[in-house]
Amino acid sequence: MTAIRFDPERHRGLDPQAVADSLRHWARELGFQQLGITDTELGDHEQYLQQWLAAGYHGEMDYMARHGSKRSRPAELQPGTLRVISVRMDYLPPEVESVRMLAHPERAYVARYALGRDYHKLIRKRLAQLAGKLETEIGPFGYRAFVDSAPVMERALAQKAGLGWFGRNAMILNPRAGSLFFLGELYTDLPLPLDPPFEGAHCGSCRRCQRWCPTGAIVDDAVVDARRCISYLTIEKHGPIPEEFRRAMGNRVFGCDDCQLVCPFTRFTRASREADFAPRHELDRARLVDLFNWSEAEFLANTAGSPLRRLGYERWLRNLAVGLGNAPFSSEIVSALRTRRAWPDDVVREHVHWALSEQYRRRDEAHDPPAAPLVEAGYREVIAKSSA
Repeated sequence: MTAIRFDPERHRGLDPQAVADSLRHWARELGFQQLGITDTELGDHEQYLQQWLAAGYHGEMDYMARHGSKRSRPAELQPGTLRVISVRMDYLPPEVESVRMLAHPERAYVARYALGRDYHKLIRKRLAQLAGKLETEIGPFGYRAFVDSAPVMERALAQKAGLGWFGRNAMILNPRAGSLFFLGELYTDLPLPLDPPFEGAHCGSCRRCQRWCPTGAIVDDAVVDARRCISYLTIEKHGPIPEEFRRAMGNRVFGCDDCQLVCPFTRFTRASREADFAPRHELDRARLVDLFNWSEAEFLANTAGSPLRRLGYERWLRNLAVGLGNAPFSSEIVSALRTRRAWPDDVVREHVHWALSEQYRRRDEAHDPPAAPLVEAGYREVIAKSSA
């Protein structure tokens, strides 16, 4: 981080448009697919955030309200900020099958962004390199990099910087890339020219994301009740997962991509070139029971440098127990679950007992689990096949 310290005298001959053009060129060289520049005015988005918080849609994510107006007023978070440089980076690895894994209930579905190494360090490093290139050209200036790690309204800033529009699922959608990308920001004191915001939306009358959300979490246009969202339930929530949502979780054990995979714009997704985003430990196709059988030492070793590490071992077992409960009956699954029946953590024990009861019910009723909704929708081929 470099303190915000723009010196008008030192940068008297600065050509802001030339700087912006250079930033876009360097961003592409560093692996970003797009860069946009916006100001710090987020008044409308601030109002939306307050309404969302007042409705309680953030659930247990107290950090969403913890920093007051710093989240919606960049210059309060980082004094001196005049502009925000917003970037996006595609993350879907090539040849990774997405929807098809939802049709295999004995296998674990991990959100596609979490299959490889943690993106935070990679993108923050690239942002620092981007700032470093500019510093070499024009001399010291003020900046600070953010990657989903501070009170920053990254989607609002991306929309204002022209990177896309808010879809009905509250994700930023790009007409040429869908929504399977990461965002990052550079707060800076440089008076750079502004890019036009992405006005309007291209969703039209399409409501696939709302219709196919397994838990009905998309309660209005661009409004998600996190308390019902599988990504929230499997990643953010501590304690037990409400029973009303467990069957709907299916085999999703870390996050959920359904609202993105079913989106028509996802067909424009290009495979990522980044080796760090490639699946590790076959997490794009691993069996639930194999992951459940990991010891804590194996979990810690296999999730080093991975977004999965943030769960901790107990919540990892909790999520996998739900997936195993939803899987077709298997004596192997029952045997694995029985080994955890006396687990010292109350939440793990409760989910293991639930999963066992679901397995026994399937055995007794010869009940097959329902087909994955996205497969029913005809989205069998949402697979990135080539890099761009």
